[in-house]
Amino acid sequence: MNHLECIEAYKSALQQYSAEQLRFIPAQKVWSLGQMYDHVILTALDYLDQVESCASAREEQSGGKTEAGEQLFRAGGFPAIKIKLPDGPENNPNNLRTKDDLSEGLSQVLARIAEWEGRLKNIPPNYKVRHDGFGWLNAQEWFSLIGMHFRHHLRQQRELEAAYALASGNMN
Repeated sequence: MNHLECIEAYKSALQQYSAEQLRFIPAQKVWSLGQMYDHVILTALDYLDQVESCASAREEQSGGKTEAGEQLFRAGGFPAIKIKLPDGPENNPNNLRTKDDLSEGLSQVLARIAEWEGRLKNIPPNYKVRHDGFGWLNAQEWFSLIGMHFRHHLRQQRELEAAYALASGNMN
């Protein structure tokens, strides 16, 4: 599934959720569907900001990826494991956004993807921005992270849907 198909699948699934389902938190230290959506949207927008930073760079960066970055790009995606983010407000997504807010956020991601997709080939590959975990990434790599990150959260989405179905007694 490419990044556009994946994001469209998120948009389609979003329309099926009730407000209660979006805000349902199945356990302590587990996000709701709404929080997961907020997270993937904000992360994608941040990655697109990094693409823009690469595009506006004025000097080449010779730094490379970390071992984790090399593994990620060799595999073409995040490992099928849960990744615990450090505690802090930046890693505590909003649980109050409405379905319309989240849909608008996904539309904003898609619009910015469309804005940058055709321009990536014109950004020199040695214009890079540092990612805390993956090292120095160029615009194409930052762009690729968007789809990888959305695909990574598909399993979490299925788990949260199942947890809500179990808690609500709706086993469809």
